[in-house]
Amino acid sequence: MKKIISLFQRNYDGDHLVRNEVVPGAEWVLQGEGVATRKYDGTCCMVRDGILYKRYDVRGGVEAPKGFIPAQDVDKVTGHWPGWVAVGQGPEDRWHREAADRAGKTLEDGTYELIGPKVQGNPEHAPHHMLVRHGFDPLNAPRNFEHLKEWFKGSDIEGIVWHHPDGRMVKIKGKDFGIKRQQ
Repeated sequence: MKKIISLFQRNYDGDHLVRNEVVPGAEWVLQGEGVATRKYDGTCCMVRDGILYKRYDVRGGVEAPKGFIPAQDVDKVTGHWPGWVAVGQGPEDRWHREAADRAGKTLEDGTYELIGPKVQGNPEHAPHHMLVRHGFDPLNAPRNFEHLKEWFKGSDIEGIVWHHPDGRMVKIKGKDFGIKRQQ
């Protein structure tokens, strides 16, 4: 899964919040194309050929681990190289394994978000560790700057990911506007 572009430009020289200027390549969202889905706050995973993988970012010229599957090319600006490594049997992967065991054989190939009591402080209030399939929780959300900013003030979700039929994706989070989750 490649890095998803944001809907609006960010003020990198100031408050790091978004401004009412669309990121090139995201215009289709404002034109009403694609489906809005809930963005969960957890950690990204992938199932491929029945194997569960966790997100792994190779940084600073460090050699990729054995079995690393690149998700995209190395970012020429940051040097980050996101990809996937298989979930192992070590203690660092126990929540991944717990969620996969709970799902049983129902996990189809695709990407998921691992959420639960020991993931990111559990902002989703999940009662146990689980894998939530990306793109399978549609939302009726606005598509312009001001309406999105207001919408997030009344929502207790991390963000929105729009999925275009051709595979493109665009995201926006409440914190991009300086809005904290209700928790």
